[in-house]
Amino acid sequence: MKLPGQEEFDISSTCENVATGEPESGPGSGLSPDGPSDTDSRELGVPKDPVLFIQLNELMGWPQALEWRETGRWVLFEEKLEVGAGRWSAPHVPTLALPSLQKLRSLLAEGLVLLDCPARSLLELVEQVTRVELLSPELRGQLQALLLQRPQHLIWTTRTRPCCWSAHPREASHDEEAPMKEQHQNPLRQKLPPGAEAAAVLAGELGSLTQPLGVFVRLRDPVVLGPLTEVPLPSRFFCLLLGPPTLGRGYHEMGRAVAVLLSDRQFQWSVRRASNLHDLLAALDAFLEEVTVLPPGRWDPTARIPPPKCLPSHHKRLASQLREFKGSSVRRRAPAEDRHSHRPHPPSPELRRTGRLFGGFVQDVRRKASWYPSDFLDALHPQCFSAVLYIYLATVTNAITFGGLLGEATNGAQGVLESFLGTAVAGAAFCLMAGQPLTILSSTGPVLVFERLLFSFSRDYSLDYLPFRLWVGIWVAIFCLALVATEASVLVRYFTRFTEEGFCALISLIFIYDAVGKMLSLTRAYPIQRPGSPTYGCFCQFPDPQGNESQWIRTKPKDRDDILSVDLGLVNASLLPPPECAQRGGRPRGPGCHTVPDIAFFSVLLFLTSFLFAMALKHVKSSRFFPSVMRKMLSDFSSVLAILLGCGLDAFLGLATPKLMVPREFKPTLPGRGWLVSPFGANPWWLSVAAALPALLLSILIFMDQQITAVILNRAKYRLQKGAGFHLDLFCVAVLMLLTSALGLPWYVSATVISLAHMDSLRRESRACAPGEPPSFLGIREQRLTGLVVFILTGISIFLAPVLKFIPMPVLYGIFLYMGVAAISSIQFTKRVQLLLMPAKYQPDLLLLRHVPLNRIHLFTGIQLACLGLLWIIKSTPAAIIFPLMLLGLVGVRKAMEWVFSPQELLWLDELMPEKERNISEKGLEPEYSFSGSDSEDSELMYQPKSPEINISVN
Repeated sequence: MKLPGQEEFDISSTCENVATGEPESGPGSGLSPDGPSDTDSRELGVPKDPVLFIQLNELMGWPQALEWRETGRWVLFEEKLEVGAGRWSAPHVPTLALPSLQKLRSLLAEGLVLLDCPARSLLELVEQVTRVELLSPELRGQLQALLLQRPQHLIWTTRTRPCCWSAHPREASHDEEAPMKEQHQNPLRQKLPPGAEAAAVLAGELGSLTQPLGVFVRLRDPVVLGPLTEVPLPSRFFCLLLGPPTLGRGYHEMGRAVAVLLSDRQFQWSVRRASNLHDLLAALDAFLEEVTVLPPGRWDPTARIPPPKCLPSHHKRLASQLREFKGSSVRRRAPAEDRHSHRPHPPSPELRRTGRLFGGFVQDVRRKASWYPSDFLDALHPQCFSAVLYIYLATVTNAITFGGLLGEATNGAQGVLESFLGTAVAGAAFCLMAGQPLTILSSTGPVLVFERLLFSFSRDYSLDYLPFRLWVGIWVAIFCLALVATEASVLVRYFTRFTEEGFCALISLIFIYDAVGKMLSLTRAYPIQRPGSPTYGCFCQFPDPQGNESQWIRTKPKDRDDILSVDLGLVNASLLPPPECAQRGGRPRGPGCHTVPDIAFFSVLLFLTSFLFAMALKHVKSSRFFPSVMRKMLSDFSSVLAILLGCGLDAFLGLATPKLMVPREFKPTLPGRGWLVSPFGANPWWLSVAAALPALLLSILIFMDQQITAVILNRAKYRLQKGAGFHLDLFCVAVLMLLTSALGLPWYVSATVISLAHMDSLRRESRACAPGEPPSFLGIREQRLTGLVVFILTGISIFLAPVLKFIPMPVLYGIFLYMGVAAISSIQFTKRVQLLLMPAKYQPDLLLLRHVPLNRIHLFTGIQLACLGLLWIIKSTPAAIIFPLMLLGLVGVRKAMEWVFSPQELLWLDELMPEKERNISEKGLEPEYSFSGSDSEDSELMYQPKSPEINISVN
């Protein structure tokens, strides 16, 4: 068999592409720019063809009035006309009867095939088609008049009602061949990318014919054939299938068969390059060789198969046919192509050693300098506004929460004001200078743990905390600069998914633990009192002498009053409540006073409402409710809407829940200190040298925290075009460590959860997609402006207290919980943990379960759980000083697992380390580990991505 177009095809040649995608998105696949199929085609040197819209017009009304009626349409999936309901069916995977394909092949083999037909109008095309010897002059004229009839379409216009039309049999003039107004108003046109073409399939029974008539036409130049198709697109293909009346719906099924064949990318590619009838039949035979047959009686033929969430790649089909027809040169490339996502990838340019001091840093600067102007111009898009709102609220929530935790951990040496100021200064500076500006700097759980340990050490040994912390920060900056100079960032290649998932799971658990812990602190501060209890209380809000709003609890245990402050890092415990807060008879008196049980109950209610509402909106995008634009908007603003809902409930019910407290005065939290920290204070001089030891541990923690996040953000699956900047990012963190230490501000590194949320809110998706096909991921809108605006707004938030003070703290804690739960639920580690509690017959059909024994999966998951538990225990004990070393130990544990698991198991459960990748690329996998078997029933599934899906999202 010969592949059509084989002579003109060269796998190493560069072929001209036809633009069919979103204008701003660059190259793409078929319907979706940058889609997987296009990527595969480019790898094989296959030219990209325009998207094809196929319409089936069926001849109805024999032997009375004959008319053409549209009964089906295809782009990628099939849509049938529901005649009784007057609407189109939901897109579904088409199914064909095998006899219809066999009859079609026979009809085409004996019929008329016109390739590169020069017709320029519908009239010329009809004249060419009817030049068949078996047709008498009378029958030829009758058939020409029949083909020139306007078909009846069902078009849903913007008036939300179908528009149908039909015409009497007559020849069409030039005006009548022009597209009609309703065709231009067809909403389906908006779903097709620029450059799309059409194919018209006409099928039916005609009593005046004595023999079947089959015609297949490929036009040399695509031509708009008037009202023949419901969308006024230039037509490339035309197929006519007519014959005498028969039992059943034979011609209808043959028409569907042609439409399904043309909707197949591989068949379409072959037919576009066919030079004769033999090539056309060869393409049909190749399609038949890949057809999957469903046995009769085992399924309902009338059932409609919904479109899959992820389409299989065309890479394997192209590679297999090219190997067959191109010989040994392609065959030698086949193993690497078949392994596809599993083949070893060369290190990216950012992770190659230069061998020069600061060589990687200099290359990062040169690489990012060329993109610097576009980093601001690319932000001029409405989507960036949504990202700013969401990330701003997430950043403020993080700053408030970690500021409160830091105030408790350092006994007021640092607080919310320092958290706001440090977040604004460090984040804005990082966005302006960093190699990956999509990264969001923030306080993180591991760094907070180290700050708590450092303060405890200073308190136990009577050291001045902030000067000691300054020297630790100076040494950390020196160590990090040394890491930049020696290009230590290339070691991130050893951070496999095992390490990333362990670290991300730990961060997510810290988010969840802190959110729940803060709510429990609220319930302890506002105890729910049972009837008959001797204790009663009230919650009071009033301004202090300086004008700042304070919150207090007054309780009366037995016969005396105890004034308790709500200690959330938000109030000054030294103030005393005014006399109007006194109670009489167990009832609150005075403005702003409410009973404590109401506060505790409604705080928990707002906490759960905001969390559940944000989670629900997150999944709206994949639901069946509302139009797609509304679903995307609700999903993009899920956190914002959850916060607004919580604020609305709080205001409507007049609740006195604790609100967000933003400091109004610009001064340090610790009384008596200036903004610059003294280098020594009351500490001995030698402490500046001794600080190098804890700084070494903190440097390991900073390196791991920063670079693991950087590795996740710069994964190939995000299709970043401007490259990473591992060395430049670490350099910026080192400089900011020095600045924040000198000012007594918190230390900042890349925040995994918020950074991923930032990237997810900037996802670019194709606007033109076939019915039934989900929008294709195009990449991330890479720019610096959203992060910069977020941090500027964070700094301004210090002066927005009159607005922000209405946000209840339980609502922000609910959003905090949502971010942690969404993070930990989206990694493969969580799915494998669920397998531990799931009987085998109820387990989902995961790919790794097909290739790795279940007990080996449980062993791998158990090791990860043990490492995570050990990290949490060490973090929560006095031994937490070695916590950074334990994070680094995850890489060692993963390396040791190569003695326990085979390369095949690690390929499915994790990734290979660089040495293993080199060995496999040199020696190749053993036969039992090979993924290139052409007759493997699930080999196509190998092309599905296995990288960590850690998406904290507004989507």
